[in-house]
Amino acid sequence: MAYLINGVEVEADDEGFLLEADFSDEAARVIAQAEGISLTDEHWLVIGWLRERFRDEGHTPNFRAMVKEFDEAHPGTDWKSKLYELFPNQPARQGPRVAGLTKPFGKGGY
Repeated sequence: MAYLINGVEVEADDEGFLLEADFSDEAARVIAQAEGISLTDEHWLVIGWLRERFRDEGHTPNFRAMVKEFDEAHPGTDWKSKLYELFPNQPARQGPRVAGLTKPFGKGGY
């Protein structure tokens, strides 16, 4: 599988995760379109956070950690529901995929 990003064919695995992370906005747009997602400001908030965590830790967090950190950083929103609204196909997997990151470790993104 591959995506066409800025005129370049970028390789992905059979689940649609990039083989090498791409932090460009165009990568997120192309992958989101393939996933049937229209990106909003809230999507970009999550994408930016996922990319930051990936840069800092070398992997993305599991869903429980995502919810906890978003609840703390942005109180007043039911982030468990919101993340599923934004990324309905498992937020801890679909979020990193749309963010242009490599496949998360383990079942929950460890």
